[in-house]
Amino acid sequence: MTADGWTRTVRHRLGLGRLLPLGGPRDGAWISEEAAEAALRRAAGGLRGVRLDALRIGLADQQDTDEPVVPPPPSALPPGPLRVTADLAATPTEPLPVTAARVRTTLADAAAELLGLRVTEVDLRVTSLLDEVPQPAPVAPSGPPPAGEPAAGEETRAASAALSVPGVDRLTAGLGRAVHLEERHREGALPRRHALVEIAVRADHRAVEVAREVRAVVAEALPDHPTVAVLVTAIV
Repeated sequence: MTADGWTRTVRHRLGLGRLLPLGGPRDGAWISEEAAEAALRRAAGGLRGVRLDALRIGLADQQDTDEPVVPPPPSALPPGPLRVTADLAATPTEPLPVTAARVRTTLADAAAELLGLRVTEVDLRVTSLLDEVPQPAPVAPSGPPPAGEPAAGEETRAASAALSVPGVDRLTAGLGRAVHLEERHREGALPRRHALVEIAVRADHRAVEVAREVRAVVAEALPDHPTVAVLVTAIV
């Protein structure tokens, strides 16, 4: 890869934000913070009298994590309970604790039901009061653009299998390629191949369930049945 290519990849990788564990340690799935944040903002967009400002998602406790069953994407967070932190502005039409509780419930429900994130804490800070009810701001589609054509051979086979899963909108290439195949070596064990597949998931499907199915079909599609991890980089 050229120096310019590396620069573009690093810039986009930073735009994805943290790579968050999706589901539990046995799910072998992650989602970009950018994609998760966009989904939560869409869910909160239906609340009147509230404007979400800064929003972050990370581990609730750095010590309370598990070892994933498959190798994670580069620099991904390990599986564990998550915390959502957000700043918000609100109108004084109802007591602020009531508004905060409404937002907290909406964010927690969306994280669990729409995505499959294990959110155990939602910390909110009211930073300003609004004189008027804000109009919902449009949320741009998250994630990288569609991936280009994968390399011929087994990557193509894995890509076709992933695209056959209901709820997969397209393949993406936030980390460089839509399908990454590599051989992993562990001390005292025979080498085994590992696949990382990047996808965009349709908003009417639960992301973690789509990721589980992609893992299963990709492993089945390749002759040596490698371990598979899935990275969701967009909810569309």
